[in-house]
Amino acid sequence: MSVQTILSWRAGGLAAALGVLLCAGSSSAQVAGEPTYTLREAIQAALEGNRELENAQLGLLTADEQVREAWGSVLPSIDAEVGYTRNLRVQEAFLPAIIFDPEAPPDELVPVRFGADNAWSAQFYIRQPIFDAGAFVGVGTAGRFRALQEEVVRGEAQQTASRVRRAYYAALLAQEDVRLVGESIRRTEQTLRETEALNRSGLASSYDVLRLEVRLSNLRPNLQRAENALARAERELAIEMGLDQLTPIRVAGQLHEMNLASLEANEGANAQLLRLVGYRGAADASVEELIEQARETRSDLRQAHLDYQLQDARVRFERTSYYPKLNAIFNAGFVAQENGAPDFFGESRNQRSTTANVGLMLEIPIFQGFQRSARMQQRVLARQQSQVNEDLLKRQAANQIRTAYEALLEARARAQAQRQAVSQARRGFEIVTAQYLAGTSSQLEVTEGEVLLRESEFNYAQAVYDFLVAQTNLDEAVGVVPLVDVGVPDEPDLRISE
Repeated sequence: MSVQTILSWRAGGLAAALGVLLCAGSSSAQVAGEPTYTLREAIQAALEGNRELENAQLGLLTADEQVREAWGSVLPSIDAEVGYTRNLRVQEAFLPAIIFDPEAPPDELVPVRFGADNAWSAQFYIRQPIFDAGAFVGVGTAGRFRALQEEVVRGEAQQTASRVRRAYYAALLAQEDVRLVGESIRRTEQTLRETEALNRSGLASSYDVLRLEVRLSNLRPNLQRAENALARAERELAIEMGLDQLTPIRVAGQLHEMNLASLEANEGANAQLLRLVGYRGAADASVEELIEQARETRSDLRQAHLDYQLQDARVRFERTSYYPKLNAIFNAGFVAQENGAPDFFGESRNQRSTTANVGLMLEIPIFQGFQRSARMQQRVLARQQSQVNEDLLKRQAANQIRTAYEALLEARARAQAQRQAVSQARRGFEIVTAQYLAGTSSQLEVTEGEVLLRESEFNYAQAVYDFLVAQTNLDEAVGVVPLVDVGVPDEPDLRISE
């Protein structure tokens, strides 16, 4: 996605937000009064309303104006000024009277007025740079800064989308915890009812009933804690989405129903969520391929390289302070004087005069007290710092990619193992429940079976969550983020890499 496309998210923000609410209103998973957002809708809402992204976009607009300002330095500058002076007392000078009267004594002086009661002036100036190396290099420097700011916007959009993805997955995990605790309460209540029936028949002790009642009392506060954690996760997601009011929201999808092996096994929101991937086939690629891709697409690396180019351009700009400047100039003027009541620019042409001149002005810098050499050295050192920073970021990026890649593979393998464990734990709980009702198993074994089932289901949800977060981290580390750098196709036959 280009920066122009990112900016367009905000232009259509109101219409898109209304569309999201209408779509959310038709979702069967929506709780009354609480809109349900898919992951795609959440990211789009964040790209429209995130304040940090808006700030980066304003920085880009500022850079555009700086480029326009830099181009102005190679264009002609045109100025004009108009003035009027009313002399309350005209200046007089004393001159020898013999100048005006040859018969006057040589020592006699007479006062002579220089000027008139009213004076008008108008000046017009044009200055056109012919050779100014700093101006032309400055245009290139401003262009480098603009490119850097454009990448800053892209990087902020990537971070925004990635934060929303992680917050969305955290809400899904909290939602799964609520479901699992609720299921545990339901199973415990069912076992309690069965145990009470057995107790009335003399097949179970009162202690068995009491133990289940205690377990049920311990589970119910856990449900409240899980619901509070879910509400907190949804509020944090709303903040990342940039919603003006933290109204309750819901997320679409179920971690326990997701199948990481193939997209065809998933439906609805789960299929859309698993399709929302930046770098497809990451698990099948090598770390070296991912690192090579990151050198081209990772935003902070691109920013570091653009910053180095900017610092290099500033070195070249500072070097131009040693070069002469040549400008063409044109000046035109108009003056008029008049005594008595003012009449704009005089009553006759004898009271007016005009001037005009054209020429060249060459400015040659000779010595400025070693200031230029000091500034030049500062720019060179800043360029070296930028190079060191770029090298450091490359090593950090390689480490982040390797860490995210290993986490992705580990989470995928763990999810596959935990999926099998869930099936086994569910089957075990069914067996021990049947045996308990038949009187061949104890109530403690039923409780253990229920605990194992709940732990297995949560471990699977945790593994799927870890996989999704690892995929998000890897996308961000490589620099290919969905809905920012790549679109999300809707074909149903796409597969999640195995």
